Amino acid sequence: MQSGLDIKKDGALDFVSLGALVHRLDPGIVPFRKASECQIHVSGGEFNVAANLADCFRLRTGVASAMVDYPIGDLIAERVRAMGVTPFYKQFKHNGVNGPNMATVYSDRGHGVRAPVVFYNRSNEAAAQLKPGDFDWDKLFSGGVRWFHSGGIFAALSETTGELIVEGMRAAKRAGAVTSFDLNFREKLWNLWGGKQTATSVIGRIVEHVDVLVGNEEDLQKGLGIAGPEVSGESKLDPSSFFKMIDKVVAQHPQVKAVATTLREVHSTNRHSWSAVAWVGGKTHTAPTCELDVVDRVGGGDGFAAGFIYGLLSGEAPENALRLGWAHGALLTTFPGDTTMATLEQVRALASGSSARIQR
Repeated sequence: MQSGLDIKKDGALDFVSLGALVHRLDPGIVPFRKASECQIHVSGGEFNVAANLADCFRLRTGVASAMVDYPIGDLIAERVRAMGVTPFYKQFKHNGVNGPNMATVYSDRGHGVRAPVVFYNRSNEAAAQLKPGDFDWDKLFSGGVRWFHSGGIFAALSETTGELIVEGMRAAKRAGAVTSFDLNFREKLWNLWGGKQTATSVIGRIVEHVDVLVGNEEDLQKGLGIAGPEVSGESKLDPSSFFKMIDKVVAQHPQVKAVATTLREVHSTNRHSWSAVAWVGGKTHTAPTCELDVVDRVGGGDGFAAGFIYGLLSGEAPENALRLGWAHGALLTTFPGDTTMATLEQVRALASGSSARIQR
């Protein structure tokens, strides 16, 4: 294949992700200190990709995660089913008082010059208690899985979650699945139990088993401990600092076949310039730049990852896979919530250059 990836043509599932399921409370443009009501969005960086691939791109996907037997768990499990994702859960029993819990993300949308504010309650989170041995990987992969995915947020939750990712990646490789990892470096999470040195050690061991990386130059520097150029003074849409780091990434991890990321210049909370870049099989590709009128920016990067992975799974040329990721990520920012409401037809139309004129 043009991507250099050995992707199986079929399997019981096209894609499986491993990560934490969370619920996000969203008061819209009202900050939490003045909020009187919230929407509830089910999310999780790894789950979002599986949900997007199932709902928009019509693939057969699954998610391996923790689930707690209380009403918030029921709410989350219902949304997983509604998005068409097959669950593989390690079940936890709630004690009626303090958990274990499904994590809560609090995120208003901001507006104009006022940026969104995000904070968390991950206290006694069930997903952080997941550990090697909690999933029967041989059984999960027995029907055939074409692609396995996880991410840096889940890796950062505890001393055991990174080890579980390594176990899952090894099982995926034994089963012949392509593997991907979204670096999603979150310094606050790593600082709770290990800091940057631990982060680079854990992520480095995971990436030894990874074919496709998603992450920008800051993720590559902090997550992999690779020295890179100072990027603060450059345009956020300039891909040169990203491409300059690829040789170092591949030298450290020669099995990596593709690296991709979004490029975003934030002019205001609701106005962004948006592009994306990828290195695939030794060649670089850059998506167009468009101007976004943003409704909710959360999940745009996961939307990009889903479209890019869909393109590669579908045998598209790498430049077309990049455009599909760019288009789907752009569309996802026009919907409330963390997961897609787009159709495959809308994604392909935007990727091929359609405008926003009314469709009659």
